[in-house]
Amino acid sequence: MDTSARSAVNGGISFWFADDGIPPAREPLTGDASADVVIVGGGYTGLWTAYYLKKAAPFLRITVLEQRFCGYGASGRNGGWLYNGIAGRGRYARLHGHEAAVRLQRAMNDTVAEVVRVAAEEGVDADVHRGGVLEVARTPAQLARLRAFHEQELAFGEKDRELYGARATAERIRVAGAVGAGWTPHGARLHPAKLVKGLAAAVEALGVTIHESTPVTGIRPRHADTPYGTVRAPYVLRCTEGFTAGLRGQRRAWLPMNSSMIATEPLTGEQWAAVGWEGRETLGDMAHAYMYAQRTADGRIALGGRGVPYRFGSRTDSDGRTQEATVRALHDLLVRFFPALAGVRVAHAWSGVLGVPRDWCATVTLDRSTGLGWAGGYVGSGVATANLAARTLRDLVRLDSGQAGPTELTGLPWVGHRVRRWEPEPLRWLGVQGMYAAYRTADRRELVTHSARSSRLARLADRVAGRH
Repeated sequence: MDTSARSAVNGGISFWFADDGIPPAREPLTGDASADVVIVGGGYTGLWTAYYLKKAAPFLRITVLEQRFCGYGASGRNGGWLYNGIAGRGRYARLHGHEAAVRLQRAMNDTVAEVVRVAAEEGVDADVHRGGVLEVARTPAQLARLRAFHEQELAFGEKDRELYGARATAERIRVAGAVGAGWTPHGARLHPAKLVKGLAAAVEALGVTIHESTPVTGIRPRHADTPYGTVRAPYVLRCTEGFTAGLRGQRRAWLPMNSSMIATEPLTGEQWAAVGWEGRETLGDMAHAYMYAQRTADGRIALGGRGVPYRFGSRTDSDGRTQEATVRALHDLLVRFFPALAGVRVAHAWSGVLGVPRDWCATVTLDRSTGLGWAGGYVGSGVATANLAARTLRDLVRLDSGQAGPTELTGLPWVGHRVRRWEPEPLRWLGVQGMYAAYRTADRRELVTHSARSSRLARLADRVAGRH
C-alpha cells in the first residue's frame, strides 16, 4: 500500500475537480459596490440561495463573494451523497416537539427530489443516480444500532425504508462480514464538482454577480468587507460552512472538522463482479468513526472517513493535501470492506472541512434587526441540506422585506436556532482528538468482543461532545 499512497495524486482540491476541471476564474471585486443581497461563500449554500432568490424576485441585485472559486470548499470535495439526513433532528424534537422534527425530516426527504429536479431543469449533468442510501452493519453492536436507527427513522415518518439481513445484504453488495443493512430511497449519488459548476453557471445566467478570488475578512450589518472594497447591502448572508472560523470574530462559532477521501483507479468488470453494488447506492456503515462511499459514474470507488479530524486553531488544509497515513488508513478500510480489491491502486486523495456547531445542529437564521443571516453547520450532510437551507433563507429574506408572508419553511424548527461557542484552544483540540480516539477504540473493541451493546467509550464520547 505504501506504493499506492505515494503514487496517488494528493490534494489539488479534489478528485472531482481533477476529473472535470477547475473552471475559468471569474473576476474579483474591484472596489466598493452595492447590492440588495450580498452572499458570502460560493458553495452550495450560497449558490442555491442566490438561485432561489433571483428566481423568486428577478429584480433583486445579488452579489456572491467567494474567496477562491465556486466549490473550492466542501461543495467540491464531498462524497457526493445527496441524501435526507439532517444534523440535530433529535435535539429539535426535544426542543420543539416530535411533530416539528417530523416536518423538518419531511422537508429533507423532499429536498433530494428538488435537487435532482432543478439540476435536470437547468441542464446540469452531475452524474446523478437515484439508487438510495445503503448503510451496512459489520458487528453485532453495529447491527443493534442499525435496527434502532431504522425504528427511529420510521418514527420520524419515513415509511419506505427497508431492513436487510446478511443474505439480502450480500445480494446487493458483498461487504466482507456484513451482518445486515438498511436502505432508504431518499438518496442519490452525484458528482460534486459538476453540480457546483453547473449551479454557478445557472446563477450567472440569471443575472447574479459572482466575484471569485475575493476573500471576505469581516461581516457586519449591511457590509461585507474585503481587501478590495466593501459591498453594502440590506442583507448580508454568511454561507461559509467549514471556513466560517476564518472570518473576524467567528473563530469559535463552528468548528472546521476535517474529512478525507480517496478515489481508486477504475475497477475492471471482474472486480465489480466480486463487489456487486449494481444498484449504485451511496454506501455507509454504522461504525462510530463511520465511512461513506460511492460508485462513481466512471467505475471507481470514492471512499471517505476521518483522517486528522481537526487542526489546532481551527486551521484548514492546503488545497486538500492529505497525510499519507490517512491515505493508507482509507485504503485499508476499502480492503476490509472488499478484500478482492487489495491490489487496486489509489488514484487520488484529498481532504476538506465541514462545519460543526457545538451542539451538532444545522441551522438557518436571519436577524431582522441587522439584516445578517447565515446557514450551515451541516456536520457532513450538506449536499442536500444546503438546498433546503437556501430555500429557507430565500423565504426569510422575502418575509422580512415584505415581499411574501410566512411559509412552511420559515416555520421549521431549525430556523433561528442559537448555540454556544466552542471552547478556546487547547481545549477544543484536545476534545476533538480525544473524541475520535475514543470512537476508533470503540470500533476496534466491538470488532473483537462481538457484543451487541455499543462500547461505553463511544457513549461517553457522545455525551462529552454534546452530540445527544
